[in-house]
Amino acid sequence: MAKQKLTPTARRMKAIRDKRAAMTADRRKKKAENQRKRRKAIKEGKNIKGKDYDHKKKKFVSVKKNRGNYGKGTKKEG
Repeated sequence: MAKQKLTPTARRMKAIRDKRAAMTADRRKKKAENQRKRRKAIKEGKNIKGKDYDHKKKKFVSVKKNRGNYGKGTKKEG
């Protein structure tokens, strides 16, 4: 995936927005849950390399499927 071409000002503003979004209560709970699930799966000997935990399906799926909303794109997610 190509890196976004942003002006220095836009890059700073995007970093602030991204940080604010990442620190919401919902995102922090999902991140903590994901860390617990990954650690548990690794302990159980599962190969989760290249996979993300899908909070809707409640299992590990490929990054491509999870972040692409299973071919529907992220605009229709939610």
